[in-house]
Amino acid sequence: MSDATNILADLKQKRYAPVYFLCGSEPYFIDQVSDYIEDNVLDEGEKGFNQTVIYGKDTTMSEVLENAKRFPMMAEHQVIIVKEAQHLTKQLAQLESYIEQPQTTTILVFAYKYKTPDGRSKITKLLKKHAVYMESKPLYENKVPAFVTGRLKEMGYQIDPNATRMLVEFLGTDLGKINNELSKLAIVHSKDRPITPQVIEDNIGISKDYNNFELRKAMGMRDVVKVHKIINYFADNPKDNPLVLTTAQLYSFFTQLLKVHTIKDKNPQAVAKAAGVNPFFVQEIITAAKNYPMKYCSRSIKLIRDMDVKSKGVGTHQANHHDLLKEVMVNIMSK
Repeated sequence: MSDATNILADLKQKRYAPVYFLCGSEPYFIDQVSDYIEDNVLDEGEKGFNQTVIYGKDTTMSEVLENAKRFPMMAEHQVIIVKEAQHLTKQLAQLESYIEQPQTTTILVFAYKYKTPDGRSKITKLLKKHAVYMESKPLYENKVPAFVTGRLKEMGYQIDPNATRMLVEFLGTDLGKINNELSKLAIVHSKDRPITPQVIEDNIGISKDYNNFELRKAMGMRDVVKVHKIINYFADNPKDNPLVLTTAQLYSFFTQLLKVHTIKDKNPQAVAKAAGVNPFFVQEIITAAKNYPMKYCSRSIKLIRDMDVKSKGVGTHQANHHDLLKEVMVNIMSK
């Protein structure tokens, strides 16, 4: 199996394979590879006769293979891209003989989104053996900041670590959504200046002062006044600051602190590794760990879990999310 980075590196060197099978639950990497092939393998003059884009729900595997067996016209290759190929799941077995002896002048691409074929089937085993097979998986949350900085670096931009945290907290792990927002930023922001929290606030609408990462930071410093300012802002802007996201961030924060408490060596590098944070933010974690001993972290996690249950209507009636969050903040920060 390959990943998108390796596949793209080969494509840029014009090392092409006869069959690409791009599958998995993260559509971003599937689109990244298939779009590159669609845009770059053939020049504009060759595409008219030699590039075909078809959709799985509008075709059959027999038609796909009939196209694949043709020879290119006045070009080294023909490209056939099957989008939404997951609609051909029941017909995948028809690929077996072609996969073993593909048309070498054809580049056949299957964009099989949101799922993977049965790994026990003969066709899946043949695809893994004879084709370029990529399983696209969602990134873990702690890997998304690196994706953001890496994507912006490709585009010629630098970003402040705090701005990265704001984006990840607001946009989550949806890479397609993140890429769209980064593309919008690239239109309005100069490459000569780094992307700062102020730039994010001005162009995406996320508050640089009132967000979940600022809440975590204020809690870690036991800054009661700022904590209450932030949760009051959340109460005034509930659509942009849903309790479920705040709950997840608070749970993650105290889980990180628990991990830090379990290590003997508290040097910054060891703390950053244990907490899974960028070294830029390690001092925040060290400060918070000093302010919240292990038993308080465990207690806080229980309080956060109880809040989560209550917010979903269990054991209470129409609980006000702001009141729940305020109560938890008071209980966590009291000793």
